[in-house]
Amino acid sequence: MTADRRPIALAGIGKIARDRHIPALEDSEDWSLEATISRNSEVEGIESHADIESFLEARPDIDTISLALPPGPRTAYAEAAIRAGRNVMLEKPPARTMAECLRLEALAAEAGVTLFATWHSRMGHAVESAAARIREEGLVGIRIDWREDVRKTHPRQDWIWEEGSLGVFDPGINAFSILGEILDMPIALREVSMEIPSNRQTPIAADFAFTHPSGAEISGVFDFRHDGDPLWDMWIETKAGRFALRDSGSRLEADDGDVPGNQSEEYPLLYRRLAELVDAGESDFDLRPLHHTADAHLIGRRSIVEPFDW
Repeated sequence: MTADRRPIALAGIGKIARDRHIPALEDSEDWSLEATISRNSEVEGIESHADIESFLEARPDIDTISLALPPGPRTAYAEAAIRAGRNVMLEKPPARTMAECLRLEALAAEAGVTLFATWHSRMGHAVESAAARIREEGLVGIRIDWREDVRKTHPRQDWIWEEGSLGVFDPGINAFSILGEILDMPIALREVSMEIPSNRQTPIAADFAFTHPSGAEISGVFDFRHDGDPLWDMWIETKAGRFALRDSGSRLEADDGDVPGNQSEEYPLLYRRLAELVDAGESDFDLRPLHHTADAHLIGRRSIVEPFDW
């Protein structure tokens, strides 16, 4: 660790940690990865701990922890870290339920630590440009197309099908997070239909529609059964024309000019934001994306479909 980089620990060394978190930390000017927490995986050259309790006891000098483990155990890890006076960054979703989120928020406020609920797609290069267009031109409608092949994006990750996880809403919540960033009016789900494999607990596909205060039409589809490269797109119509927000907010395509970008920027920007929050002694804990997801399960119609196997 260099003098100007602060130590951080990373809990959960799975696919998202290796694909996104670790590369971002290796290149970070703010953070130095000093320890990992995982029952069955390690990072070469980095001190490893099997559980949160052993880490907290061994490393009181590391005051910030990033939690990239699945939603099931994440809340218990976050609570333990907060009670020990550590700052916590949470992979999405921040917890399994809204009640758990509110408890974490209250604990962090009482402990005086930073709590950061990350929504990585909001860091997409073109999200700010899309928001500006909607504000300036007025919204007519948004059609969300969020489809991927779960066998490629979450290979053999059975946790995504378990109770307490989100199924197709795990990537779909990224679309909800972008909506919260580009819209300047509150929206609410009006109707939802979900398809659930007969041998699984969570949806493999969903269709949905929102209400918008101005009457704008917002609807979409999430689907894990897509054959091909992932589609993470929003087709947006304003009173001045149409444009597309592509690749989970990383690119904007419009007749009057494109905004290029790539998803490799998202996690470095999240860790930069974490440094800003810790420096300021503040938290960033927006729960709207999870709120929409919870509402989907409250009002959604459920259809049982063919079983899913890897």
